[in-house]
Amino acid sequence: MSNDMDSPQVPGGPVQRDETDDDYDLLTYNEAGARLAEEIERETRRLKEYESRPPGEADPHATETSRSRVAALREAQQRIGARTLNASNFERFFGYPPPTPGDRPA
Repeated sequence: MSNDMDSPQVPGGPVQRDETDDDYDLLTYNEAGARLAEEIERETRRLKEYESRPPGEADPHATETSRSRVAALREAQQRIGARTLNASNFERFFGYPPPTPGDRPA
């Protein structure tokens, strides 16, 4: 396998990172999105490699596992890309229900 998997490209060019983002060693939405894009590209290349193998050399389990992983990574990318925290996803994100207007001090 070649080393080009170490420097992934996404359609339209390399993954863009906002290096001016003050992240204070936190995983920001920007960095999470960049890492997801890189992993999607690597896994997509792996899937294409699996799918291009002749029938006698193909590994159906590895192909299906890779296909499922690509789908899961793309779903995660959509969630990360939304960045919107609202009442419907607040509890799932934080683990407790969102405060109601009456809960806030005046």
